[in-house]
Amino acid sequence: MSVIVCNAGPLIALSGVGEVELLRDLFGAVYVAEEVKCEVELGGALGVGMNLFREHAWLRVTPTASKVNPMLASLLDAGEAATITLAHEMNASLVLLDEAKGRKIAGDVYHLPVIGTGRVLVEAKKRGLISAVKPLLDEMRSRGYWINTAVYGKILDMADEPYST
Repeated sequence: MSVIVCNAGPLIALSGVGEVELLRDLFGAVYVAEEVKCEVELGGALGVGMNLFREHAWLRVTPTASKVNPMLASLLDAGEAATITLAHEMNASLVLLDEAKGRKIAGDVYHLPVIGTGRVLVEAKKRGLISAVKPLLDEMRSRGYWINTAVYGKILDMADEPYST
């Protein structure tokens, strides 16, 4: 059984553009640490999280079995640290995490396979769940979700979509 653990960023970004169900369609159940649930319910920059967990039973809020490592907590925000802790405890098949420092720690220190929101969109396009990635990335950006320009270009390249500066 695949275990997918998701941080707040992908949930907020995908909810903001009406595509959070892509996570269910691609992965089935998605596990979320309690700290992430709190962050998402605050809505982030896109203000989208208030009803997310009531409306989507496939989002499984799960407490971490152990305390977050204090060093991890000092380097990352509470949601990212809890996401990595939960993914490590559950021996996750995949961690959905957008923030660069969190991705690096999850991969390099905890040896967890990590992807971000952009890769979710690319996979959704490959499976025919969406027709294009660029309009969704552009909408995320216009709604305040920050995506580095180099990462934006790389995502469009992976999706075989044109990108011009």
